[in-house]
Amino acid sequence: MLEYEFEEVSCGEVYGFYLRETAAHREVIVRRAADGWRYVGCIPKSQRRPYGFIESIDLVFERQRPET
Repeated sequence: MLEYEFEEVSCGEVYGFYLRETAAHREVIVRRAADGWRYVGCIPKSQRRPYGFIESIDLVFERQRPET
């Protein structure tokens, strides 16, 4: 059976009209992979109105649940 975990990641910071990109999602995926998790996908978690800029996402990870 598979187990799932979600980890929230900020997509970037907005300064006026400029967006500063982030690589936080890559660091999380690499760290989770080292712990045996497989990256499955992402789900938008919060958006900024009125332009629809995605502020944060949930990264979805899965792994085989250990047999007991």
